[in-house]
This record gives sequence, C-alpha cells and structure tokens, in this order.
Amino acid sequence: MYAREYFAGVDEVGRGPLAGAVVAAAVILDPFVSVDGLRDSKKLSARRREELDAEIKCKALCWALGRAEVNEIDEINILQASLLAMVRAVDNLPVKPDYVMVDGNRTPDFGCESDWLVKGDDKLDVIMAASIIAKVSRDREMKQLDQQYPGYGLARHKGYPTRMHLQALDELGPCEIHRKSFAPVRDRLVS
Repeated sequence: MYAREYFAGVDEVGRGPLAGAVVAAAVILDPFVSVDGLRDSKKLSARRREELDAEIKCKALCWALGRAEVNEIDEINILQASLLAMVRAVDNLPVKPDYVMVDGNRTPDFGCESDWLVKGDDKLDVIMAASIIAKVSRDREMKQLDQQYPGYGLARHKGYPTRMHLQALDELGPCEIHRKSFAPVRDRLVS
C-alpha cells in the first residue's frame, strides 16, 4: 500500500457571514507528533481554539492560509470563492502535498490527488487542525475589522446575519466589507 508522505487537510470558514473574506487553511501534520484535543472548531471554546491554533502551528510540518475577498465572493459566488480560497491555501504551503483531503462534499483541482469527506472537520485530525487555524484567523480578522467599522458588532457575531448585525445594516447601511451579492445586504443597498 502506498503511504502518502505529505497529506494535507483543508477546511474553510466564513461561507455564511454577510461580511468579510472567506478563509481557508491547509495543514500537513507531523505523523510522529500528536496534537491532543483536536475537534471541529465549532465545538471548541474560543480560548481552546486559540490554544490549539498555537500548538498546531508549532507542531505541524507546515500550514498556510488562503482567502477570497469580498469582491471575489460577489463576482464568482460564495461556493466558487470558498474553493478558490482552498486552492490558495494549498498553493501557499511551503511543502507541496501529494494528497489533499477537504472538509465538505467537493474538492477543487489542487494539482495532486484529492478527495472530500463530509463532516471531515469532526472525523479527521488533519482537517480538524485546518478548521481550527481557519476559524482563529478569520475571527481575529473580524475583531480587527470591528475597530475599522464600528457599529456593526463584527467582533461579536463575526459577520454572521444575527439580529444585531441586521439592525446595524438597517441603521448604518452596508459598508465596503459587506457581501453585496448576499440578499440581506443587497436588499439594504440604496438604489
């Protein structure tokens, strides 16, 4: 049986929000160094995600981020932007993987063998690690954007369509980091 030397896991975060980029992470774990406590990032506290993020980055063979910006999301749609962010994450890895496993039900062309796994972020360590790195990175970015664009509550809801965010959109209108192709934003644009 062929053993894959460089096996990367990929996951993205930020498909559902109304604001900000979609961020993907690619990780190649060291098969001889374990990271205890890996789980789907959504099932971890923010504090535990931060701790694991640092540990993964320290112990992994390598990791990288990829992203698709708001204008790309509006141009090509969120699914295609998510796939683009994944490809960029893998392309940014300092070590070229010979196999990539993606969380979800489809995989873009990474230029190597790849496959997908539904709920992979809850089943496969390397995808769990990617899930954590992507989530921590995007959450940090949303906290920074909250400083640049006060009033929307981005640090709190991370751009998701909460009641608070929708009320802020009603009061302030969309800003440049909002996805204008998403109905709740598009419906609030001034004609």
